[in-house]
Amino acid sequence: MEDTQVKLKKNDVPKWNEWLILSMQHLFAMFGATILVPVLTGLSPAVALLSSGLGTLVYLVITKGQIPAYLGSSFAFIMPVTSAMAIGGPEGVMIGTFAAGVVYSITALVIKKTGVKWLMNLLPPIVTGPVIIVIGLGLAGTAVDMAMNFDDQSGQYVQPTLHFSIALATLALTIIVSVFVRGFLNLIPILIGLSGGYIIALAVGIVDLSDIAQAAWFRVPDLVVPFIGFEPQWSWSIIFIMTPIAIVTLAEHIGDQLVLSKVAGENYVKKPGLHRSIMGDGAATIVASLIGGPPNTTYGENIGVLAITRVFSVYVIGGAAVLALVFGFIGKVEALIASIPDAVMGGVSILLFGIIASSGLRMLIDNQVDLGVKRNLIIVSVILVIGIGGAFIDINENLQISGMALAAVTGIILNAVLPGKQYAFGNGAMFESLDDKMKEDEAA
Repeated sequence: MEDTQVKLKKNDVPKWNEWLILSMQHLFAMFGATILVPVLTGLSPAVALLSSGLGTLVYLVITKGQIPAYLGSSFAFIMPVTSAMAIGGPEGVMIGTFAAGVVYSITALVIKKTGVKWLMNLLPPIVTGPVIIVIGLGLAGTAVDMAMNFDDQSGQYVQPTLHFSIALATLALTIIVSVFVRGFLNLIPILIGLSGGYIIALAVGIVDLSDIAQAAWFRVPDLVVPFIGFEPQWSWSIIFIMTPIAIVTLAEHIGDQLVLSKVAGENYVKKPGLHRSIMGDGAATIVASLIGGPPNTTYGENIGVLAITRVFSVYVIGGAAVLALVFGFIGKVEALIASIPDAVMGGVSILLFGIIASSGLRMLIDNQVDLGVKRNLIIVSVILVIGIGGAFIDINENLQISGMALAAVTGIILNAVLPGKQYAFGNGAMFESLDDKMKEDEAA
């Protein structure tokens, strides 16, 4: 029989030994995903750990210690961050990340004043679902290139069979843990997959351990701080790459809050309020932009930890954030992450990027969006082809709207102008749940 009894409430302070163990569980749950994003995009994993820890602490403060949520690197921004990196390097990424955080924050303020209905009308499932599919499928080539060891200089795959075999072994281990293992280990398939794949890669001799041996135990991460490490250069192209994704991921944030409220038996949408939760995400992302980290978001893995342990103490979440900060300053941890072969990362990425695409498909299915309706079919088709095909529009020499961002903007426009807008919501399951949460206290 499932244990549904709450062990620790949100404001309970555990004993120090329990506190450490419970916080470590959350650290392990988020670790694999949080370090994977910077590794894939060329940012510093150590800085990502710092921004994850700092962002979570800021989130807890903004939400008044009411929501036990942990924040880590957002997978939805992998492609935009990679594009921004190509345009302006890490400094350009920080400009885009800052802009994304501002979008979250402004949205939160508008929701506080006017409610959330306008956002639901702007981003119905018929728009957000296909855009999320584009995010996942747009990264498919990256996952395969890593798995098969593509060399950028020669433009050729180097020992592709060997590396792809390691990638498949990593993928198989990750799938086995996800499907067949129960309990806490089921929440860390990425970490277990990376660890197992690393051991296999080590056995076949494609791992270089020399940098780990030479790395210092204590090392200040390579922070990217504006006006100290670089002079910010505003780029509209980067802004238009990053901000549309920030808008689309708001729908995912709302979904996370609904799931978290259900797991904890609380109404976080009403108290402390959806606006505070989104503002917390925005502030955490702005903090990341000030030190060189990727955009942050609430993590589903950690919601799973809450569901299993029934420990909802925000002090435990805060403890995990502090541990992430500590790990960010351990030089050997950063060197160990840097030594993970691309084949291992690629194996995990094949699954993760597919899951992102599938979550967009699931959004359409869960809301029973009818693709037999011509306007819905048109919107989905155009978003998918523009986004995956990599279309772009040059506004001027300094401004380009491309790929995923162009697909999102196109989808929003098509949904607004095509007749039959009532079909965009399907059965409206997600939004009915949100309305119920918003009205719950008023009915009481």
